[in-house]
Amino acid sequence: MSTEPLPIAPASAEVIEIERALTRITYLSTRARQHDRLMALAGVPLDRAAVALLRQVADSEPLRPGELAQRLGVEASHVTRTVQQLQKSGYVTRVPDPDDGRAQRIQLTAAGREAIDRVRDAGARGMQLALAEWSPEELRQLSALFHRMVDDFLTHAVDDDSEQPAGERTGGA
Repeated sequence: MSTEPLPIAPASAEVIEIERALTRITYLSTRARQHDRLMALAGVPLDRAAVALLRQVADSEPLRPGELAQRLGVEASHVTRTVQQLQKSGYVTRVPDPDDGRAQRIQLTAAGREAIDRVRDAGARGMQLALAEWSPEELRQLSALFHRMVDDFLTHAVDDDSEQPAGERTGGA
């Protein structure tokens, strides 16, 4: 497996503008004040780490804590603390891993499903308000392009271990 850096061509003006826009929207959407407003609208008293974990669990089958840490890009101890917080609050539960009786997976409870649905609904309502002047066709185009961009990012993501794009890895990926 080669550890040579990937050849990088200079970015086009369009790509530079896309990166700037993504940086701005990421900043706006991850501000603490924005998160607090979203949680107030949803009526869910969770910090950003807990919401990120709930979203990840909601979008997949029950996962081991290590798998959650990998998907979220955080240390396992961070996931362990967040899971303990969510478990005490009744949002998640631990279930046996069907593949390994010694291991456990994290699963949403009914309260956890309701909480993440409320968070997503509040977020979608805010986005609907922000995009109210966009035509249905513009919204369809934006949605399709965003999904395409995410898929392409995932295809060309650089794994910290291999330093190769995901699409070029061989073996267990």
